[in-house]
Amino acid sequence: MLDERMAMSSGDATGSEAQTGLRAAAMRPVLETPRWWWPTVIALGTIVVLGIAAWAIQAADGLGVAGYNNQAFWAVYEADLVAFIGVSYGGAVVSAILRLTNAPWRAPLTRIAEATALVTLPVGMAFIIPHLGSPWRSWELVWPPYWNLSSPILWDFFAVSTYFLATAVFFYLPLIPDAAIARGWIDPDRAGARARVTRWLYRTIGKNWSGNARQRKLLHSMIGLVAIMIIPLAVSVHSVLSFAFASSSRAGYSETIFPVYFVVAALYSGVGLVVVSVALCRRLWHLEAFITPRHFVRLGFLLVAFGSAYLYLTFTEYLIDGYPGTTDRAAWVRQILIGRYWIPFWIYVVAGAVAPLVIMAMRRTRTMRGVVVASGLVVFALWVKRLVIVIPPATEPLVRSPISAVGAWGTYHFTWIPISITLAATAAIPLLLLVLFRFVPILSIHEMEEIAGAEESSSQGIGGAR
Repeated sequence: MLDERMAMSSGDATGSEAQTGLRAAAMRPVLETPRWWWPTVIALGTIVVLGIAAWAIQAADGLGVAGYNNQAFWAVYEADLVAFIGVSYGGAVVSAILRLTNAPWRAPLTRIAEATALVTLPVGMAFIIPHLGSPWRSWELVWPPYWNLSSPILWDFFAVSTYFLATAVFFYLPLIPDAAIARGWIDPDRAGARARVTRWLYRTIGKNWSGNARQRKLLHSMIGLVAIMIIPLAVSVHSVLSFAFASSSRAGYSETIFPVYFVVAALYSGVGLVVVSVALCRRLWHLEAFITPRHFVRLGFLLVAFGSAYLYLTFTEYLIDGYPGTTDRAAWVRQILIGRYWIPFWIYVVAGAVAPLVIMAMRRTRTMRGVVVASGLVVFALWVKRLVIVIPPATEPLVRSPISAVGAWGTYHFTWIPISITLAATAAIPLLLLVLFRFVPILSIHEMEEIAGAEESSSQGIGGAR
């Protein structure tokens, strides 16, 4: 079928052989169903269903089955909420920054990065439901008579919802010309529900696109405007998200550095997830001709920049809390560095901070494989770091005596319930990407062709001048 579509397009507006190859590669996930697709979707879907079943049990029996108790009132779900919303931040913001700086190498990456942001954000938002003791009352977040305007959680909801709308628009706009192009690749006689939905989708999105100069100028202006807006929106999301912790009086939560700390962490882990997503899409859909090792190395440099900033902020946080030696803050820092929470903290330091910097510093390991390994370590280690941020202050005793100062710390133990829900959310991200790319081109066709055309015109102009 793909060969037939290529033959049909060879005489039309595709122009050159390079254009045909680009469009064929971009449409490959839509037109082909590889042997691994259905087994992968079924496996990921099974994990998601088991997670939903675990949440149903928790909803019936209470948060106690998830390991929560009076001495650990916040734990894994809050860490998941921050971590999953954080990684969504990277895809949209990195794409926005690369668009605004007009980096030509961005073109093969933007669709995958923006799609990753689009599917990850609602997964992160969903963690507010298992976090609530009474999830059936979550509708009060959208019903004004029940709003508590002094609650950071309410402002979190407003900020994240606005950011999700901007992310959806940011994903939609570059799809308009691509839908007009992709429409010619779908066989009008092809039967099946997915074929009908795809044809309707392309007709709806791209029906008014003719590609004239006015439309292109308007589209570029709109994408540029949303790219400018999405950066402060994303900053506000993670800043406001940090207020739920920073506005507390507990040592370890009451940190003025938290807004910028959360934003940098989101960028760091978000770039890591983009690298992992791009690597998987490149391998599964055979995009090696368009996504090269050089793309990964450049993303790796972004990873180093954000990682260095996050490591510095981590050092600053513990230095400022530990140096004065006040009882509550000194006890918290001690528990993090050498106490009961030293293992997850040093996992983050080694895997999430030191290892990626070492990998990128050495020419031998500064390769596509090295960047992917470093990014995978960052995504995992930053999730562990969110646990270190959330759990220790929640288990710290508010009342101490010289006798009970050590033993009064609370404990949190993972059960199969939060593990299943966290794994389900993790599996939902690749599952949603696989489904999404069954309907939309995996590469930004119009953008890549525009950049290629501009580069070709520039080279011809230089040659003519000579």
